[in-house]
Amino acid sequence: MSNRLTAVPAIAEGPPRAAEFFAGVGLARLGLERAGFRVVWSNDIEADKKAMYVGHFADEEGTHHFELGDVGEVAGDDMPGGLSLAWASSPCTDLSLAGSRAGLSGAESGSFWNFTRVIEEMGPQRPPVITLENVVGLATSHGGDDLAAAIAEMNRLEYSVDVVTIDARRFIPQSRPRLFLIGSVEVPTPDPRAVSELRPDWLQGPYNDTSLITHRALLPELPPPLTSGLGELAEKFPSADSRWWNAGRTADFLSSLSEIQAQRLRMLRSGRTISYRTAYRRTRHGAPVWEIRADDVAGCLRTARGGSSKQAIVKAGRGQVSVRWMTPLEYARLMGAGYYRLDGVRDNQALFGFGDAVAVPAVEWLAENYLMPLIRGHFEFSKGRGAAKGA
Repeated sequence: MSNRLTAVPAIAEGPPRAAEFFAGVGLARLGLERAGFRVVWSNDIEADKKAMYVGHFADEEGTHHFELGDVGEVAGDDMPGGLSLAWASSPCTDLSLAGSRAGLSGAESGSFWNFTRVIEEMGPQRPPVITLENVVGLATSHGGDDLAAAIAEMNRLEYSVDVVTIDARRFIPQSRPRLFLIGSVEVPTPDPRAVSELRPDWLQGPYNDTSLITHRALLPELPPPLTSGLGELAEKFPSADSRWWNAGRTADFLSSLSEIQAQRLRMLRSGRTISYRTAYRRTRHGAPVWEIRADDVAGCLRTARGGSSKQAIVKAGRGQVSVRWMTPLEYARLMGAGYYRLDGVRDNQALFGFGDAVAVPAVEWLAENYLMPLIRGHFEFSKGRGAAKGA
Protein backbone atom coordinates (compact mmCIF):
# COMPACT_ATOMS: atom_id res chain seq x y z
CA MET A 1 0.00 0.00 0.00
CA SER A 2 1.37 3.41 -0.93
CA ASN A 3 1.63 6.36 1.42
CA ARG A 4 -0.80 8.31 -0.75
CA LEU A 5 -4.30 6.99 -0.62
CA THR A 6 -6.78 7.05 -3.47
CA ALA A 7 -8.47 10.45 -3.61
CA VAL A 8 -12.16 10.79 -2.89
CA PRO A 9 -14.23 13.33 -4.88
CA ALA A 10 -14.50 16.77 -3.30
CA ILE A 11 -17.48 17.38 -1.06
CA ALA A 12 -20.09 19.94 -2.06
CA GLU A 13 -20.52 23.24 -0.25
CA GLY A 14 -22.91 23.46 2.67
CA PRO A 15 -23.13 21.46 5.90
CA PRO A 16 -21.11 18.25 5.50
CA ARG A 17 -23.37 15.19 5.38
CA ALA A 18 -22.76 12.40 7.86
CA ALA A 19 -23.94 8.84 8.44
CA GLU A 20 -24.20 7.44 11.96
CA PHE A 21 -23.67 3.69 12.46
CA PHE A 22 -24.70 2.08 15.79
CA ALA A 23 -26.57 5.31 16.45
CA GLY A 24 -28.30 4.36 19.68
CA VAL A 25 -30.42 7.28 20.86
CA GLY A 26 -28.56 9.79 18.69
CA LEU A 27 -26.07 11.44 21.03
CA ALA A 28 -23.28 11.32 18.43
CA ARG A 29 -25.67 13.09 16.07
CA LEU A 30 -26.30 15.81 18.64
CA GLY A 31 -22.57 16.46 18.97
CA LEU A 32 -21.92 16.36 15.23
CA GLU A 33 -24.78 18.71 14.44
CA ARG A 34 -23.65 21.19 17.08
CA ALA A 35 -20.37 21.35 15.16
CA GLY A 36 -22.11 21.99 11.84
CA PHE A 37 -22.63 18.53 10.35
CA ARG A 38 -25.93 17.32 8.95
CA VAL A 39 -26.67 13.69 9.86
CA VAL A 40 -28.81 12.21 7.08
CA TRP A 41 -28.67 8.44 7.80
CA SER A 42 -28.52 6.37 10.97
CA ASN A 43 -28.59 2.70 11.89
CA ASP A 44 -29.16 0.68 15.04
CA ILE A 45 -30.45 -2.78 15.89
CA GLU A 46 -32.38 -1.83 19.05
CA ALA A 47 -36.05 -0.90 18.54
CA ASP A 48 -36.22 0.85 21.94
CA LYS A 49 -33.30 3.07 21.00
CA LYS A 50 -34.89 3.92 17.66
CA ALA A 51 -38.10 4.87 19.48
CA MET A 52 -36.16 7.35 21.64
CA TYR A 53 -34.24 8.62 18.62
CA VAL A 54 -37.36 9.24 16.56
CA GLY A 55 -39.10 10.78 19.57
CA HIS A 56 -36.33 13.33 20.00
CA PHE A 57 -35.67 14.10 16.33
CA ALA A 58 -39.33 13.97 15.26
CA ASP A 59 -39.11 17.37 13.57
CA GLU A 60 -36.42 16.00 11.24
CA GLU A 61 -38.67 13.49 9.49
CA GLY A 62 -38.25 13.61 5.73
CA THR A 63 -34.61 14.76 5.86
CA HIS A 64 -33.20 11.75 7.67
CA HIS A 65 -33.46 7.97 7.34
CA PHE A 66 -33.16 5.54 10.26
CA GLU A 67 -32.30 1.99 9.24
CA LEU A 68 -33.49 -0.33 12.01
CA GLY A 69 -31.70 -3.68 11.99
CA ASP A 70 -28.39 -5.48 12.08
CA VAL A 71 -25.59 -3.61 10.32
CA GLY A 72 -24.77 -6.96 8.74
CA GLU A 73 -27.89 -6.48 6.61
CA VAL A 74 -26.79 -3.05 5.35
CA ALA A 75 -25.15 -2.87 1.92
CA GLY A 76 -23.05 -0.13 0.39
CA ASP A 77 -25.80 0.55 -2.14
CA ASP A 78 -28.15 1.39 0.75
CA MET A 79 -26.05 4.37 1.77
CA PRO A 80 -26.87 7.95 0.76
CA GLY A 81 -24.50 9.77 -1.57
CA GLY A 82 -22.39 12.82 -0.88
CA LEU A 83 -21.25 11.77 2.59
CA SER A 84 -18.32 13.56 4.17
CA LEU A 85 -18.22 11.46 7.31
CA ALA A 86 -19.21 8.01 8.54
CA TRP A 87 -19.32 7.79 12.34
CA ALA A 88 -19.43 4.42 14.11
CA SER A 89 -19.96 3.95 17.85
CA SER A 90 -19.61 0.20 17.58
CA PRO A 91 -20.61 -2.07 20.50
CA CYS A 92 -18.10 -2.20 23.34
CA THR A 93 -19.48 -5.33 25.05
CA ASP A 94 -16.53 -7.54 24.14
CA LEU A 95 -13.94 -4.84 24.85
CA SER A 96 -14.98 -3.31 28.17
CA LEU A 97 -13.79 -4.52 31.57
CA ALA A 98 -17.38 -5.48 32.34
CA GLY A 99 -17.66 -7.58 29.18
CA SER A 100 -16.30 -10.86 27.90
CA ARG A 101 -13.00 -9.41 26.60
CA ALA A 102 -13.45 -11.41 23.40
CA GLY A 103 -12.29 -8.34 21.52
CA LEU A 104 -13.04 -7.68 17.86
CA SER A 105 -13.73 -11.38 17.39
CA GLY A 106 -16.65 -11.15 19.81
CA ALA A 107 -20.23 -11.43 18.58
CA GLU A 108 -21.10 -7.79 19.32
CA SER A 109 -17.86 -5.79 19.06
CA GLY A 110 -17.05 -7.78 15.93
CA SER A 111 -19.76 -5.80 14.15
CA PHE A 112 -16.92 -3.36 13.41
CA TRP A 113 -16.09 -5.58 10.44
CA ASN A 114 -19.56 -5.09 8.98
CA PHE A 115 -19.14 -1.34 9.31
CA THR A 116 -15.92 -1.43 7.28
CA ARG A 117 -17.54 -3.83 4.79
CA VAL A 118 -20.27 -1.26 4.11
CA ILE A 119 -17.65 1.46 3.62
CA GLU A 120 -15.76 -0.77 1.20
CA GLU A 121 -18.94 -1.53 -0.76
CA MET A 122 -19.55 2.20 -1.22
CA GLY A 123 -16.55 2.23 -3.55
CA PRO A 124 -15.72 5.69 -4.92
CA GLN A 125 -18.68 7.13 -2.98
CA ARG A 126 -17.12 6.31 0.38
CA PRO A 127 -16.69 9.34 2.67
CA PRO A 128 -13.25 10.97 2.96
CA VAL A 129 -13.35 10.67 6.76
CA ILE A 130 -14.52 7.82 8.99
CA THR A 131 -14.49 7.77 12.79
CA LEU A 132 -14.71 4.83 15.18
CA GLU A 133 -15.61 5.47 18.83
CA ASN A 134 -15.26 2.84 21.53
CA VAL A 135 -14.08 2.18 25.08
CA VAL A 136 -10.40 2.60 25.89
CA GLY A 137 -10.27 -1.16 26.40
CA LEU A 138 -9.86 -1.42 22.63
CA ALA A 139 -6.30 -0.11 23.08
CA THR A 140 -5.27 -3.03 25.29
CA SER A 141 -7.58 -5.79 24.04
CA HIS A 142 -5.48 -8.86 23.19
CA GLY A 143 -2.29 -7.00 24.02
CA GLY A 144 -3.03 -4.19 21.55
CA ASP A 145 -3.62 -6.56 18.64
CA ASP A 146 -7.28 -5.57 18.29
CA LEU A 147 -6.44 -1.88 17.97
CA ALA A 148 -3.74 -2.68 15.40
CA ALA A 149 -6.22 -4.87 13.51
CA ALA A 150 -8.80 -2.07 13.43
CA ILE A 151 -6.22 0.40 12.13
CA ALA A 152 -4.95 -2.11 9.55
CA GLU A 153 -8.50 -2.65 8.33
CA MET A 154 -9.04 1.09 7.94
CA ASN A 155 -5.66 1.26 6.15
CA ARG A 156 -6.84 -1.50 3.81
CA LEU A 157 -9.73 0.77 2.85
CA GLU A 158 -7.15 3.50 2.16
CA TYR A 159 -7.57 5.59 5.27
CA SER A 160 -4.68 6.86 7.37
CA VAL A 161 -5.58 6.70 11.06
CA ASP A 162 -5.10 8.93 14.08
CA VAL A 163 -5.99 7.67 17.57
CA VAL A 164 -6.96 9.95 20.46
CA THR A 165 -8.57 9.48 23.83
CA ILE A 166 -10.99 11.95 25.40
CA ASP A 167 -12.66 11.70 28.80
CA ALA A 168 -16.12 13.28 28.97
CA ARG A 169 -15.03 14.58 32.38
CA ARG A 170 -13.34 17.40 30.48
CA PHE A 171 -16.81 18.79 29.80
CA ILE A 172 -19.34 17.19 32.17
CA PRO A 173 -19.12 15.74 35.71
CA GLN A 174 -18.90 12.11 34.61
CA SER A 175 -15.77 9.99 34.32
CA ARG A 176 -16.18 8.49 30.82
CA PRO A 177 -12.92 7.95 28.88
CA ARG A 178 -13.35 6.91 25.26
CA LEU A 179 -11.12 6.09 22.29
CA PHE A 180 -11.56 7.70 18.87
CA LEU A 181 -9.99 6.42 15.64
CA ILE A 182 -10.08 9.05 12.89
CA GLY A 183 -9.52 7.70 9.40
CA SER A 184 -8.69 10.13 6.61
CA VAL A 185 -7.98 9.69 2.89
CA GLU A 186 -5.34 12.39 3.29
CA VAL A 187 -2.06 11.10 4.72
CA PRO A 188 -0.14 13.64 6.78
CA THR A 189 3.28 12.66 8.05
CA PRO A 190 3.19 12.15 11.84
CA ASP A 191 3.86 15.39 13.68
CA PRO A 192 6.00 14.81 16.81
CA ARG A 193 4.55 17.95 18.39
CA ALA A 194 1.17 16.26 18.46
CA VAL A 195 2.20 13.80 21.19
CA SER A 196 0.05 15.09 24.04
CA GLU A 197 -2.48 14.02 26.64
CA LEU A 198 -4.79 13.16 23.73
CA ARG A 199 -2.28 10.43 22.85
CA PRO A 200 -0.76 9.23 26.15
CA ASP A 201 2.08 6.75 26.39
CA TRP A 202 -0.25 3.74 26.33
CA LEU A 203 -1.51 4.88 22.90
CA GLN A 204 1.88 5.14 21.21
CA GLY A 205 1.99 1.55 19.95
CA PRO A 206 0.22 2.18 16.63
CA TYR A 207 2.52 5.11 15.79
CA ASN A 208 5.59 2.96 16.39
CA ASP A 209 4.28 0.15 14.19
CA THR A 210 5.75 0.71 10.74
CA SER A 211 3.23 -1.69 9.18
CA LEU A 212 0.43 0.79 9.93
CA ILE A 213 -0.35 4.08 8.19
CA THR A 214 -0.99 6.67 10.88
CA HIS A 215 -0.90 10.40 11.37
CA ARG A 216 -1.12 12.90 14.23
CA ALA A 217 -3.01 16.15 13.85
CA LEU A 218 -1.93 18.99 16.12
CA LEU A 219 -5.01 19.81 18.20
CA PRO A 220 -5.85 22.35 20.88
CA GLU A 221 -5.51 21.39 24.52
CA LEU A 222 -8.52 19.88 26.22
CA PRO A 223 -10.18 21.72 29.10
CA PRO A 224 -8.97 20.53 32.52
CA PRO A 225 -10.92 17.63 34.09
CA LEU A 226 -13.91 18.66 36.18
CA THR A 227 -13.72 17.91 39.90
CA SER A 228 -17.30 18.85 40.75
CA GLY A 229 -20.70 19.49 39.22
CA LEU A 230 -22.77 16.41 40.03
CA GLY A 231 -24.69 18.29 42.72
CA GLU A 232 -25.70 20.94 40.22
CA LEU A 233 -27.11 18.34 37.81
CA ALA A 234 -28.90 16.19 40.41
CA GLU A 235 -32.68 16.49 40.53
CA LYS A 236 -33.84 18.14 43.75
CA PHE A 237 -36.67 16.00 45.12
CA PRO A 238 -38.36 16.75 48.47
CA SER A 239 -37.60 14.35 51.29
CA ALA A 240 -41.10 12.83 51.07
CA ASP A 241 -40.72 11.90 47.41
CA SER A 242 -41.28 8.18 46.82
CA ARG A 243 -38.06 7.90 44.81
CA TRP A 244 -35.99 8.11 48.00
CA TRP A 245 -35.45 4.68 49.50
CA ASN A 246 -37.38 3.79 52.63
CA ALA A 247 -35.77 3.43 56.05
CA GLY A 248 -35.19 -0.31 55.72
CA ARG A 249 -33.53 -0.14 52.34
CA THR A 250 -31.41 2.83 53.41
CA ALA A 251 -30.32 0.91 56.51
CA ASP A 252 -29.25 -2.03 54.31
CA PHE A 253 -27.24 0.41 52.19
CA LEU A 254 -25.51 1.86 55.25
CA SER A 255 -24.76 -1.56 56.74
CA SER A 256 -23.00 -2.69 53.54
CA LEU A 257 -20.43 0.11 53.66
CA SER A 258 -16.84 -0.65 54.58
CA GLU A 259 -15.30 1.39 57.36
CA ILE A 260 -13.58 3.64 54.83
CA GLN A 261 -16.87 4.18 53.00
CA ALA A 262 -18.78 4.72 56.25
CA GLN A 263 -16.26 7.33 57.36
CA ARG A 264 -16.59 9.09 54.03
CA LEU A 265 -20.36 9.24 54.47
CA ARG A 266 -20.10 10.42 58.08
CA MET A 267 -18.02 13.38 56.91
CA LEU A 268 -20.61 14.28 54.30
CA ARG A 269 -23.50 13.76 56.70
CA SER A 270 -22.01 16.11 59.28
CA GLY A 271 -21.52 18.87 56.72
CA ARG A 272 -23.41 22.13 56.99
CA THR A 273 -24.30 22.00 53.32
CA ILE A 274 -25.98 19.32 51.22
CA SER A 275 -23.65 17.17 49.12
CA TYR A 276 -24.43 14.71 46.35
CA ARG A 277 -22.38 11.63 45.48
CA THR A 278 -22.87 8.57 43.32
CA ALA A 279 -22.58 5.02 44.61
CA TYR A 280 -22.04 1.68 42.87
CA ARG A 281 -22.99 -1.73 44.17
CA ARG A 282 -20.00 -4.07 43.96
CA THR A 283 -19.22 -7.64 44.97
CA ARG A 284 -16.31 -7.89 47.38
CA HIS A 285 -15.24 -11.28 48.78
CA GLY A 286 -18.49 -12.76 47.53
CA ALA A 287 -20.72 -10.21 49.28
CA PRO A 288 -22.58 -7.22 47.78
CA VAL A 289 -21.36 -3.87 49.08
CA TRP A 290 -21.90 -0.24 48.17
CA GLU A 291 -19.03 2.13 47.39
CA ILE A 292 -19.44 5.92 47.35
CA ARG A 293 -17.31 8.11 45.10
CA ALA A 294 -15.09 10.55 46.95
CA ASP A 295 -15.70 13.40 44.52
CA ASP A 296 -18.63 15.39 43.17
CA VAL A 297 -18.39 13.56 39.83
CA ALA A 298 -20.38 10.56 38.59
CA GLY A 299 -18.77 7.27 37.73
CA CYS A 300 -19.05 6.02 34.17
CA LEU A 301 -22.72 5.46 33.30
CA ARG A 302 -23.46 1.96 32.08
CA THR A 303 -26.35 0.14 30.50
CA ALA A 304 -28.99 -0.68 33.11
CA ARG A 305 -28.80 -4.46 33.01
CA GLY A 306 -28.85 -5.58 36.61
CA GLY A 307 -28.48 -3.58 39.82
CA SER A 308 -24.68 -3.61 39.78
CA SER A 309 -24.66 -1.52 36.61
CA LYS A 310 -26.89 1.22 38.01
CA GLN A 311 -25.65 4.16 40.03
CA ALA A 312 -27.42 5.46 43.10
CA ILE A 313 -27.51 9.06 44.22
CA VAL A 314 -26.53 9.73 47.83
CA LYS A 315 -27.68 13.01 49.35
CA ALA A 316 -25.97 13.85 52.65
CA GLY A 317 -25.59 16.81 54.97
CA ARG A 318 -27.09 18.56 58.00
CA GLY A 319 -27.22 15.25 59.83
CA GLN A 320 -29.28 13.46 57.17
CA VAL A 321 -28.66 10.78 54.53
CA SER A 322 -30.99 9.86 51.67
CA VAL A 323 -30.44 7.39 48.82
CA ARG A 324 -32.23 6.71 45.53
CA TRP A 325 -31.54 5.47 42.02
CA MET A 326 -30.28 7.94 39.45
CA THR A 327 -33.07 9.21 37.20
CA PRO A 328 -33.30 9.26 33.38
CA LEU A 329 -33.01 13.05 33.38
CA GLU A 330 -29.82 12.84 35.43
CA TYR A 331 -28.45 10.28 32.98
CA ALA A 332 -29.28 12.66 30.13
CA ARG A 333 -27.68 15.62 31.88
CA LEU A 334 -24.54 13.61 32.63
CA MET A 335 -24.27 12.77 28.92
CA GLY A 336 -24.52 16.45 27.99
CA ALA A 337 -28.10 16.04 26.73
CA GLY A 338 -30.26 17.45 29.50
CA TYR A 339 -32.65 18.80 26.87
CA TYR A 340 -33.36 15.34 25.42
CA ARG A 341 -37.07 14.58 25.00
CA LEU A 342 -38.09 11.93 27.52
CA ASP A 343 -41.88 12.10 27.33
CA GLY A 344 -43.30 8.58 27.14
CA VAL A 345 -39.89 6.94 27.60
CA ARG A 346 -39.69 4.15 30.18
CA ASP A 347 -37.05 4.57 32.89
CA ASN A 348 -35.04 1.46 31.99
CA GLN A 349 -35.34 2.32 28.29
CA ALA A 350 -33.75 5.70 28.98
CA LEU A 351 -31.05 4.36 31.30
CA PHE A 352 -30.08 1.72 28.74
CA GLY A 353 -30.08 4.23 25.88
CA PHE A 354 -27.93 6.84 27.63
CA GLY A 355 -25.67 4.35 29.41
CA ASP A 356 -24.73 2.80 26.06
CA ALA A 357 -23.92 6.09 24.32
CA VAL A 358 -21.14 8.58 23.70
CA ALA A 359 -21.16 11.92 25.55
CA VAL A 360 -22.40 14.80 23.41
CA PRO A 361 -19.73 17.41 24.30
CA ALA A 362 -16.88 14.96 23.59
CA VAL A 363 -18.25 14.42 20.09
CA GLU A 364 -18.81 18.14 19.61
CA TRP A 365 -15.22 18.96 20.63
CA LEU A 366 -13.76 16.34 18.31
CA ALA A 367 -16.03 17.37 15.42
CA GLU A 368 -15.34 21.07 15.83
CA ASN A 369 -11.57 20.85 16.35
CA TYR A 370 -10.71 17.87 14.16
CA LEU A 371 -13.37 16.41 11.86
CA MET A 372 -14.74 19.65 10.42
CA PRO A 373 -11.28 21.19 9.72
CA LEU A 374 -10.21 17.87 8.19
CA ILE A 375 -13.18 17.79 5.85
CA ARG A 376 -13.01 21.49 5.00
CA GLY A 377 -9.34 21.16 4.09
CA HIS A 378 -8.08 23.41 6.88
CA PHE A 379 -5.31 21.01 7.86
CA GLU A 380 -1.86 21.28 6.35
CA PHE A 381 -0.51 17.88 5.29
CA SER A 382 2.59 18.83 3.28
CA LYS A 383 6.22 18.68 4.42
CA GLY A 384 5.48 16.41 7.34
CA ARG A 385 3.05 18.74 9.06
CA GLY A 386 -0.11 17.35 10.66
CA ALA A 387 -1.10 20.64 12.25
CA ALA A 388 -4.03 22.89 11.53
CA LYS A 389 -3.22 25.98 9.51
CA GLY A 390 -2.59 28.90 11.80
CA ALA A 391 -2.21 26.65 14.85
